[in-house]
Amino acid sequence: MRKLISLLLVLALALSLVACASSTPAATEATDSTAAEATEATATEEAAGGITLGVISPNTGALAVYGAAVTNAVDLAVSEINAAGGILGQQVTVIKTDDQFDPTETLNAFNSLVSQGVGLIVGSVTSGCTSAITEAANEEHVVLLTPSATADSITTADDYVFRACYADSFQGAIAAYYAKEAGYTDVGVVYCAADTYSKGLYDSFSAAAATYGLNVAAVESTASLDVQDYTNQFAAMASSGVQFVYAPYYYDVIGPYIVTQARAAGYTGIIMGADGYDGTPDYVVEGADLTAFNDVYWTNHYDPTDTDPAVQAFVAAYQAMWDSTPNAISALAYDAVYMYKLAIENAGTADPEAVRDALADPATTFSGVTGTFAFNNDTGTPSKGAVILSFASDGTSVTTKLVDVIKELK
Repeated sequence: MRKLISLLLVLALALSLVACASSTPAATEATDSTAAEATEATATEEAAGGITLGVISPNTGALAVYGAAVTNAVDLAVSEINAAGGILGQQVTVIKTDDQFDPTETLNAFNSLVSQGVGLIVGSVTSGCTSAITEAANEEHVVLLTPSATADSITTADDYVFRACYADSFQGAIAAYYAKEAGYTDVGVVYCAADTYSKGLYDSFSAAAATYGLNVAAVESTASLDVQDYTNQFAAMASSGVQFVYAPYYYDVIGPYIVTQARAAGYTGIIMGADGYDGTPDYVVEGADLTAFNDVYWTNHYDPTDTDPAVQAFVAAYQAMWDSTPNAISALAYDAVYMYKLAIENAGTADPEAVRDALADPATTFSGVTGTFAFNNDTGTPSKGAVILSFASDGTSVTTKLVDVIKELK
């Protein structure tokens, strides 16, 4: 069933795909010069008995750092798999698309991949963009494995949508749990009401706060992620007297705006967020008071300094290929490719329906960089823990340190 695809969409979408040349011959990719070229490449791969993975990520736009994290990690995983003989003796090929951190473009990218016969997709990265294609994935019987879309609504029972990350209900609850364990009773929240990710984390944090006996004494919101002035919101936090504020935004807001503006507005307490904080030090404004980033905490999916052999092997391989330290999005995307490998091997085929069943099998346990886990209650969300990280600064740089590891909530 391919009723979503029309000739008009294919022609329009040919202009929106992002060309990403592979750094190794093992991970051959289709470029986005024309949809016809990509389709021809896919046909050639299938004739040769290859396995094709599609990737949807924000390779341009506000969250391009996340797009690079995903595509780099996928390239690494596929190069390793192909060098070891592929999957079921077949080489793996990647077709990358760019959603530009835009839900409409995400659907366009999905439709383009489906028109090329792709039935296994890694992506997208954010909850808002991934939400735009979950219905289409189920309708088309295309397996969608998102590395990092954490909104609870992304996955439901008996569908084709899975994720390598934990859900917001767990991530928000960890923040509330940490606040309680740290001795806070009154807390505040600043969030974006228009963003699926930020709003979902606010909801889960608030629900968990009630469970743990926390009083949400102050709540402020913004109407979009494009806001650049958070002074009033944090002045309100300072006036309320709270010393713990949950602020679930992305790195491109936290780094240049929220932290320094919060301190300038008189708020001196803890600022806590979620995995969207990963990458914040790269977005600190030059000349800013870097000590403002002390007492900023967030939940994340892994810590690159973890001494676990699987983590260190991944970090070393990523650094060797890309000359940078992989963030959590990279770790999750890397795991996602290997999750597909395990599912295909268990199924004995790359047929999407068989792969879906293999992923959903509660007896399947995956061990990777971000932990060892199985999917919870067949809903496509893994049961796994999280790390709590913080920033530290002596005024000359902003670094990251591990604060705690939480495998389950009490």
